Amino acid sequence: MVPWRARCGAIVAAILTVIVPPTPAGAADMSKTLRTAYIAAETGFDPAASSDIYSDSVQRAIFDTLYGFDYLARPYRRTMRTAAAMPEVTGEGRTWTMRVKPGIYFADDPVFKGKKRELVAADYVYSWKRLLDPRVRSPFAWYLQGKIVGAERVLEAAKESGRFDYDAPIEGLVALDRYTLRLKLKDPDYIMAGYMTQSPMAAVAREVIEVHGDASGWAMANPVGTGPYLLKSWRRGAQIVLEANPNYRDEVFPDSNDPADKELVAKMRGRKLPIIGRIEISIIEESNPRLLGFNSGALDYVNVPSDLSDHVLDSAGRLKPEYVDRGTVLARITQPALQYAYFNMEDPVLGGYTKDRIALRRAIAIGFNTQALIRVVYQGQAIPATQPIPPNLPGHDDSWNTGVKYDPQAANALLDKFGYAERDSEGFRKQPNGAPLMLTMASATSARDREFDEVWQKSLKAIGIRVEFLKQKWPDLIQMGKHGKLQMWRVGWITAYGEGDAFAQLLYGKNIEQTNYARFALPEYDDLYRASRRLPDGPDRNKIYRRMSELVAAYNPWWLGVYTIENTLLQPWVQGYKKHAYWEHPWKYLDVDAARQRMGK
Repeated sequence: MVPWRARCGAIVAAILTVIVPPTPAGAADMSKTLRTAYIAAETGFDPAASSDIYSDSVQRAIFDTLYGFDYLARPYRRTMRTAAAMPEVTGEGRTWTMRVKPGIYFADDPVFKGKKRELVAADYVYSWKRLLDPRVRSPFAWYLQGKIVGAERVLEAAKESGRFDYDAPIEGLVALDRYTLRLKLKDPDYIMAGYMTQSPMAAVAREVIEVHGDASGWAMANPVGTGPYLLKSWRRGAQIVLEANPNYRDEVFPDSNDPADKELVAKMRGRKLPIIGRIEISIIEESNPRLLGFNSGALDYVNVPSDLSDHVLDSAGRLKPEYVDRGTVLARITQPALQYAYFNMEDPVLGGYTKDRIALRRAIAIGFNTQALIRVVYQGQAIPATQPIPPNLPGHDDSWNTGVKYDPQAANALLDKFGYAERDSEGFRKQPNGAPLMLTMASATSARDREFDEVWQKSLKAIGIRVEFLKQKWPDLIQMGKHGKLQMWRVGWITAYGEGDAFAQLLYGKNIEQTNYARFALPEYDDLYRASRRLPDGPDRNKIYRRMSELVAAYNPWWLGVYTIENTLLQPWVQGYKKHAYWEHPWKYLDVDAARQRMGK
């Protein structure tokens, strides 16, 4: 059992901070602080440049998209954020017209020279052009790349001159007036509604980027947005502090007719947002210190580390008595997420589309003990993945699976058949050309990653494959993976826009160097992916997703891992929280009872 307050002194000292005195900040109470933790370091806070979920959570608090998700509605429903209405879609999904709500202002920044800076349609036009700028190298360029009418001319000029001309007109991306913008696409794209809820399509101010941008056009350390919070301080890889944005627009806690929300809405109805003045995020990579921080009262909420689930939950997934007695609240959900490992399809040992390489990857997939991983590392808080698209998303087929089952005997037979039968004196296999078969799996530096490494090593040893581990910090691995520098790596992906497309695009050929870390390039898959985007949600699109899943099963660019169950612990003094699949840190809706927080009960 993880010990309680008696052994938490060092953790408390590292996390507890001084409560700041009240200062004016709109509706927010600056005497209140919410404290939480990330399990890995952030990379920075530029919506066009950051691709990790930790940076993204901060960006969602600082920047605004036109659309987002209703906080309380279930099933999940898209709604307006800075938009005055839902988009007007014409031309069978080709033309999208959006209107920005007047009277929304950016947080103050010296670049605005003491003047209030209003959000206008041109800010979204500029921000979306940044996704296309070759210098920015946005990992989310695929949102718009090759899709906008008239963009090619500007892109070609940028490649020739080395400079993207943001003032050059693009027929398909224009501000029609101060508050109205229009997006014209070459082909229908019904996924665009989901993309418009995502941070890469949030609005930034051109003045900020031009003053604070680096050689890549990134402004990672100077985020200035129209959202409920602003960046107060940042110690890279250690702590992020946000404070309420005094310029934030009038917004109140939403209403709901759902009986399940009755008590929540009764407490929070009509409260101006944001409520809490200060958010403190500590980077605590190891599981034990994070849970100790919560147990001591130094953290207000935390996701249960999956490797410590049995310390918190019983076999039925309920809170253990010691947590119930303290008034701890448990919120849980099966995430719209996939934990998987990719194989670099350009790697000279593991990649390629020949039968022997396909057999090698499939042998790894069926030789891996997923149930042991769930038992040892996830402690039961995951289920085996059956296909690339997780449950409860468009494109997931409950009646189908890849057919991959743990079978080390079959894996060994497959390797013997396709040229990997010869072994060295230690029993490890050789390649068909006689060279040693040595694989290198990338891995982060935490204790939990070491547990993953042990399961991988044991599984691969059982089928005669030697593996070593390349240990690096998470942000470094992201860059290496994106640029094809890793042979194989266990990663995760979660959708925040409620579409199966979020997972299908991970293997689209044109997304190599962006999100396609496997560097999978199969013409049939690419054709199907493009076809899927031209269709609205429905049986026809689901048939396409099914065929794409079959191709993934046939070529094995991934080991399909698990769908995770996320359990969140909240202190009894946290108010306003409702677990949301697409909004992990809904800070602007939360409140704390400061007196109970100080007492720790």
